[in-house]
Amino acid sequence: MLGQKGYSTLVVDRLTGIYDKPRAIALDHEIFRHFDNMGVAEAIRPFVAPFTASQHFGAKGQLIRRIDMVAQPYPLGYTPSMVFTQPPVEAVLRNHAGSFDCVTIELGTELIDFSDTGEEVVARLKDAGGNVRTVSARFMIGCDGAWSTVRQHSGMKLEDLVFDEPWLVVDVKVHEEVLGKLPSTSAQFCDPARPTSFIMGPENHRRWEIMLLQGEDPREMEKPENVWKLLAPWLTPQDGELWRAAAYRFHALVADVWRRGRVAIAGDAAHQQPPFIGQGMCQGLRDVSNLVWKLDRVLKGQSSPDLLDTYTVERGRHVRSLTGKIKAIGQNVCERDPQAAEARDARILAEGGGQPLTITRQEIVPPIEEGLIAAEGTPARGLLFPQPVIVEQGALRLLDQVVGTGWRVFIDGRNVNAGECSDLGSDIEGLTVRSVVPRSVDVQEPSVLKEKDDVLAGWFDRHHAVGVIVRPDHYVFGAANDVDSLRQQLTELRGRLA
Repeated sequence: MLGQKGYSTLVVDRLTGIYDKPRAIALDHEIFRHFDNMGVAEAIRPFVAPFTASQHFGAKGQLIRRIDMVAQPYPLGYTPSMVFTQPPVEAVLRNHAGSFDCVTIELGTELIDFSDTGEEVVARLKDAGGNVRTVSARFMIGCDGAWSTVRQHSGMKLEDLVFDEPWLVVDVKVHEEVLGKLPSTSAQFCDPARPTSFIMGPENHRRWEIMLLQGEDPREMEKPENVWKLLAPWLTPQDGELWRAAAYRFHALVADVWRRGRVAIAGDAAHQQPPFIGQGMCQGLRDVSNLVWKLDRVLKGQSSPDLLDTYTVERGRHVRSLTGKIKAIGQNVCERDPQAAEARDARILAEGGGQPLTITRQEIVPPIEEGLIAAEGTPARGLLFPQPVIVEQGALRLLDQVVGTGWRVFIDGRNVNAGECSDLGSDIEGLTVRSVVPRSVDVQEPSVLKEKDDVLAGWFDRHHAVGVIVRPDHYVFGAANDVDSLRQQLTELRGRLA
């Protein structure tokens, strides 16, 4: 993302190659939208598949709940929930980053320590040959994992949100001829004897996440002979290739602050959450998409460094909210007491009126709740903005591909004449203003966009809005019920961006 904006960027990684086994397995439409904005979506697409609905089975094997994705027309233009194969996707991202002349990638290089002088960050690096040198940069971002050197050296602390359970994650490349004997959708077996998750990855990749019981040695349970014993209800060793077996403790942790001076952290360095709805890697991508556009403004002198304070505020609150929801799902799944598990099943079924309730993964992910958004009570503040399909000279393109990213104002062309808003773009440097109507509306003005499926028209109707201000990371600053209110919001925004 920084390379795309032309910034001289040094990437340092201790490893020399891409880890050849999958760790992350899920992404969602928000993250794929960022991949599309980056120009890598088509290269990644072959390694991505829709995330099948997850069926939750109770203590007695009965279906108690489904977690699915929202129906078409998809709100962001992509399949809302996806699974992917990590090594080739990581290779695409690495090759893309290396394609920018302004990005230097140094593999086999380790960060020893660093200091923030107030004007720059000075870091000491050691290469594979043991040579140590010093480099300086205007900012440092530590995306260096759960044991982050950057976080620890900066004195940022992780707060424990009180979730700690031992699990074994097993990935198998299942032989094609036996795929039919496995569940046809992803599943959560909420069996108090041994809670287990089953995830359908792309092609023949299948994952099991299996809770380890008291007294089981994680290192022993990783051994193939023990893994196959655990997989016995589904597979035999002849049915597939064991790709990976790794024991983890599923944690819920979040950093107290995410930036000190010119040093920031992102991804697992800033937070860790249980994997029950596959949001771990998504959270890391949300971090950097939030941080990069703010860094861009600061580096250009358009905003003071104080703008970066909103990074901790927004992402910290969002991660805490989502982790709380994931933790609640995890606690339900991890229930080991048979009586409590039966009560859980009855409660979940009661929520659906006695039938298994279907909820969507998308409704679990919260909006931005505080930070650089309009005042509380403003329509749609903090929501992720939809991306309709635009009809343009007979061709279909997604909104971002037509308009680009950055700060944008979209006007409901059914209720407001485009001419009334023609001067709004002068409020903020680089602001794009476009009017959108359903393609059934007869409008001759060539600048007005026509959407295919009325996604945005429905969104405006639900929020009783005629206009909306959208941030570069696709979150809504605020929507407005009339043009005057929209102008007031833009005036407020201009002051807060200073």
